[in-house]
Amino acid sequence: MSKIPVRNPRTGAIDYWIAPPTSEQLSEQCDRLRAAQTSWQAAGLEQRIAALQQWKQAIQRHREDLVQALVADTGRLGVSVLEVDSVLSSLERWCQIAPELLHEIEKPTAIPFIHLQQDAVPYPLVGVISPWNFPLLLAMIDTIPALLSGCAVIVKPSEIAPRFIQPLHKTLNEVPKLRNVFTFIEGAGDTGAALIEQADLVCFTGSVMTGRKVAETAAKRFIPAFLELGGKDPAIVLESANLDLVTSAILWGAVVNTGQSCLSIERIYVAEALVKPFTEQLLTKATQLKLAYPTVNSGEIGPIIAERQAAIIADHLQDAIEKGALVQCGGKIENLDGGLWCYPTVLTNVNHTMKIMTEETFGPIMPIMSFTTVEEAVQLANDTIYGLSAAVFAGSEVEALGVANRIKAGAISINDAALTALIHEGEKNAFNYSGMGGSRMGAAALKRFMRKKAYLIKTKPVTDPWWFI
Repeated sequence: MSKIPVRNPRTGAIDYWIAPPTSEQLSEQCDRLRAAQTSWQAAGLEQRIAALQQWKQAIQRHREDLVQALVADTGRLGVSVLEVDSVLSSLERWCQIAPELLHEIEKPTAIPFIHLQQDAVPYPLVGVISPWNFPLLLAMIDTIPALLSGCAVIVKPSEIAPRFIQPLHKTLNEVPKLRNVFTFIEGAGDTGAALIEQADLVCFTGSVMTGRKVAETAAKRFIPAFLELGGKDPAIVLESANLDLVTSAILWGAVVNTGQSCLSIERIYVAEALVKPFTEQLLTKATQLKLAYPTVNSGEIGPIIAERQAAIIADHLQDAIEKGALVQCGGKIENLDGGLWCYPTVLTNVNHTMKIMTEETFGPIMPIMSFTTVEEAVQLANDTIYGLSAAVFAGSEVEALGVANRIKAGAISINDAALTALIHEGEKNAFNYSGMGGSRMGAAALKRFMRKKAYLIKTKPVTDPWWFI
């Protein structure tokens, strides 16, 4: 197969190429991993933990190479450092809690002479298809618990941000036991589609459109599919909220990673009495942020990673402006030395006829609408095909929770924003078209990679009362 060109998000230049496997090479990889998985499972949890701890040490040794590869992939530095550190923390956390989650269960049943033993069997080969916005973190969020569960894993990252694969392969080469059951492959959508045909379970993070295709293919093969898809996360700001806290939290939640996150705040609903001072404070803070240009250390806002996403952001802005939205700051895509950039953008006079309020934008855009009643705010927040996460701000936790429990979303930050980026203990499910399948956070994230088995053991040689004879 021919090589695929990769664009540098800071310069717009093609400066990297990847080589997808042929169908025969992919089949060979999958067969090799599946064969090695039997020994990986049989080795037991303690040895799997030891291998992942060795891998953690290898990542620490190659940390700088990995950070630089992510910088080249995404054009931003701070979030790249956060990605590597988050993966290291995730490895440690899962290794600590896995033993208490993956123990066998043994207990009596309602029938005195029938005893229950229960264990779980891992799916042999997990296929992970990950996106470009957090290339390393979202490749690992499913992979680490799957490996600890005893599965073999093959990851196909996005062709838009694949440079981190090379240094990560170096770390795996230092842990042969792990390398035998875990690898990365390069490629575009067709390679991901081919992987679904080979895997025993698939995890996909990406768009709703592609996610539906993944789910359909998995259903035809009768294999599980865990999907985390798009979001259009709302923030509701009640009249009692602390303005200084709210504006700082929403600004971070909306523009971190240049808004290129499924859990970004993309819609802001503010109590009518608060909307003017809220907008003024948000503007003051938003205009203090700078582009990370000409160097990665120049500011907080990195480039738009995917060229096609820049076109979506521009389209949403144009649609909003044509329908009457007012640009308070930012408001356009800039080409700087080939890179595509967007300053934090605050919009007012918006409504739900605009794409900016209904479709996933994936950019540093903060559209503000006012509401007069809590019922109106909840209705607006729920007026969406998505349901990934949300945020509610109020003067008390009780007041905020009273609104949050009416929002149809899987994770709701109270008096803060986008907390699921940092807090992974809470189990959550996506609502509506934002995803499908078990939680990728909390204890369930580990257990979804295993099929439960029950052993119903008769402990006494007695006649069952339900037998015929």
